[in-house]
Amino acid sequence: MYFYELHEGDNDQFSDLLLARETEMEPDVFFDIVQAIRRRVQDSYEQNSLVEAIADELEQDYEFIAITDDRLVAAVNVSKIEGDNFLAELDEDEDEEDGEDGDGDEDEDEEDGEGEPLTDAEFRSLYVDMDPSPDLRTN
Repeated sequence: MYFYELHEGDNDQFSDLLLARETEMEPDVFFDIVQAIRRRVQDSYEQNSLVEAIADELEQDYEFIAITDDRLVAAVNVSKIEGDNFLAELDEDEDEEDGEDGDGDEDEDEEDGEGEPLTDAEFRSLYVDMDPSPDLRTN
């Protein structure tokens, strides 16, 4: 098994995606294919990020497997502190499709305390480099 990685980043958002392939592809060939796909999809993709759009194309046409959260079988939290080691829960799409959240109860529109329905969007982070003004209120 051979592994590859896609990075997407600008000043606002950073994304990484791992890919696997049973047969090796030379790095320069991989780069050329990724660039060709990027040029083709960059203005029209429907995925959350450009790397996800490119990964979808690599899966369809070049026998890659995107290593994504929805393919995880298990996730384990590991720590030196004994009580912080545990098998983490994974989101299961089947439960969501059945209208259940894993607790056996039918889901109603759950809310986040602000009156807005919760979404199943993936976690995203944003890095902001700021020089705060001392005149700004902090509360």
